[in-house]
Amino acid sequence: MPSNIEIKASLKDRAAAEAVAIRLSNAGPEIIHQEDIFFRSGVARLKLRILSADRGELIRYQRSDVADARCSRYEIAHTSDPHVLKEILTQTVDVTGVVKMTRTLYLIGQTRVHFDEVEGLGTFLELEVVLRQRQSEAQGKAIAENLMAEFGVKKQDLIPKAYVDLLNSTNGVQGRTAASKTRGGQGVFRRSRPRDC
Repeated sequence: MPSNIEIKASLKDRAAAEAVAIRLSNAGPEIIHQEDIFFRSGVARLKLRILSADRGELIRYQRSDVADARCSRYEIAHTSDPHVLKEILTQTVDVTGVVKMTRTLYLIGQTRVHFDEVEGLGTFLELEVVLRQRQSEAQGKAIAENLMAEFGVKKQDLIPKAYVDLLNSTNGVQGRTAASKTRGGQGVFRRSRPRDC
């Protein structure tokens, strides 16, 4: 199963951090508008990421909620029809939250550097060290920690929770499926009209 070593941090000075990314990166910036819809899924997390009308990803991942460089194991299924998949999933599985953001992506070697503007939360820095075959978690964590030093990220800046958990805490719906239910038990996602041929 593919794995990343990840950190998420609050970002006080985006301009300074982005200057570091520009200096170190070998690709970027790429601007990505995305909507992540989370579904109830036992131990692992399950989300549908909608990137455009004809591009999306169904992602299942497991990651510890710790304020440190941590391993994330994931599986991704790509789709060219994300809105139909959204319709199927929301009629079948409880929605536990929705995250909308504008992500600015840089690549530094094998690391994805994200500057995330998250609706309702603010600005964050996220590092994802994509582990190569036979590369250990310790090696990935060393890369992440070196980049944290480059970006001036301190331990106290690290955030253990996912954006969806932070939003649910902020909105007071933690532990409930308010995103998928309205009064009377009806789903908030209505069946869309068929698309024109």
